[in-house]
Parts: sequence; structure tokens; C-alpha cells
Amino acid sequence: MNINRYTICNSPIEEKVFENRKIYIKRDDLLHPNFSGNKARKFYYYLLQDFLNIKKIVSYGSNQSNAMYSLSVLAKLKGWEFEYYIDHLPNYLRNNPVGNYKYAIENNMRLIIGQPKPKREDIENEETAFVEEGGRQELSRVGIKMLAHEITLWQKAKGIKRLNIFLPSGTGTTALFLQKSLLEMDGRFQSIVYTVPCVGDSTYLNLQFEMLEPNPLKYPTIIKPKKKYHFGKLYEESYNIWLKLRDKLGIEFDMLYDPIGWITMMENPQIFSEPILYIHQGGAIGNESMLARYQRKYSENI
Repeated sequence: MNINRYTICNSPIEEKVFENRKIYIKRDDLLHPNFSGNKARKFYYYLLQDFLNIKKIVSYGSNQSNAMYSLSVLAKLKGWEFEYYIDHLPNYLRNNPVGNYKYAIENNMRLIIGQPKPKREDIENEETAFVEEGGRQELSRVGIKMLAHEITLWQKAKGIKRLNIFLPSGTGTTALFLQKSLLEMDGRFQSIVYTVPCVGDSTYLNLQFEMLEPNPLKYPTIIKPKKKYHFGKLYEESYNIWLKLRDKLGIEFDMLYDPIGWITMMENPQIFSEPILYIHQGGAIGNESMLARYQRKYSENI
């Protein structure tokens, strides 16, 4: 597994046209085949350091989490044990491993099912690192600040004085630290980060921000979708826009977050008042399980 601190940097930015609108796309999904997207940014700190005393890394979340898979890759690379807590594991998934769950198991993840989620104060010590769900922690800022730096350098090269940036959010960690970092960059080049909540509503997302930053002036701008979407539920319009993006742009996006992101972005034409950059945050491995669900529901050929 050839991953080092120098390979996780400077993903390309592609210029595309979708529904007659020019959109730049930051291809963080191309950082590395096994370690990419926003999770590579969030966990870059752990890749960067040697951690001579660490022997194990512990986290928690859902049974098809992108973070779960990325942490399994990191642990395998570092030679660490990896323990991951989940609430439940469906029998179907247990008997038919697929997606992030399958590949994390293959990377020797130790799954702990049905126990209370761990707390940092009970877990972390000299030999054990603890990662909050989805990488919602201050250490994630290291890699996301690097992302902000890459974007600002690109802005300067393109002569774009004002840029709007869009990305969907789970915990909102990437959107928050990206906005905070961009505010610290060259003031001659301004960027506004827009995001849409995909796991909860805007109240939930603001609470996630507050855990990491008390000053609301540093928060990204939350855009609500016109329709309420329930996390993990299948929607025909999500499926259709995913297909259209794949066919028109030649890019495979995540099927869980990105359809809501693109639908919401296209619903809000004011975002296009300035050049817009969409952050592709990876997560396509999870499409294996999502695609099977959509095929069963809509019986269409993808």
C-alpha cells in the first residue's frame, strides 16, 4: 500500500459544464486509490506524524462509514490495531459483506457491536489514538488547511478574486475548517464556503460547528434543500442526478451525500453569482451497497 505524506496533496481541479452552468470541481477523490476524499484530509495529521508509541486507533460510527474504511487503511499502513464501534450490524450485511464494511474487515478491522460508543477520556492514552465519529476533531484541521492553501493558490493562478465553494456535510468538519482556513489566507482572494446538511438539519449542523468553533462568524454558510431528505433513504431524484452527473461529466460521485449537494446547489442560482468550486469528497466505495439498493428499488440499468 504505497501511501505517504507526499502523495496526499494537490488534487486536480477540472472545469465542467452542467445544465448550462460552468462549475469547477476539486477532485479530492483522486488523491489516492485507497486514501482519498475528505477523510484523507481529516486523517492527514496521523499520516504526517510517526507516532512511535501508538499501537491502536479507536473510533465509532455507522456500519458503512467512509471514515471507517479510511481509518482501516491508515491503521494497516501504520501497523496499528483498529477497533470500531457500531450500534448494530444487519444480518444481510454480515452474510453479504459489501462496500466500506467489506474492505474495512479485509484490512483487519475489529468490530465492536452494540456497546456504548467510546469516550475519548476512557480510550486515549500513550498507546491508543481516538478519533471522533467522522473525524470531527481539531486535528482534522491540519489536512483541511492544506486543502484551503491549494484552493487559494489555484485562485491566484486563475485570477479569481471572489470564489464560492460548495460541498455537502455530515458532521460539517470539512466545511467548517475549510472556511476558517480560507479566512486566514490572502485577503485579496476571498472565498465563501456553502454547505448543505445531509445527516440532520441546519440546527444539527450548527451544533456540530459549535463543538469545534465558538465564533459563528467563522462558520460556512448553510443552504437548506427545498425538500427534507432523510439520511440514507433512497430518493429517485438523487438517483437520477447521480446518473446524469456520471454520464454528462464522466465523474462518479458518492451516492449518499453528493446527490443532495448537487440538487441543493442547482436549486440556488445565487451561488453562481461568482465562479463556483465543488469539492468532490470521495466516498465512491460506498456506492457498491447504495447502487444495489437503488437497483432493487427502481429496477433500472445503471
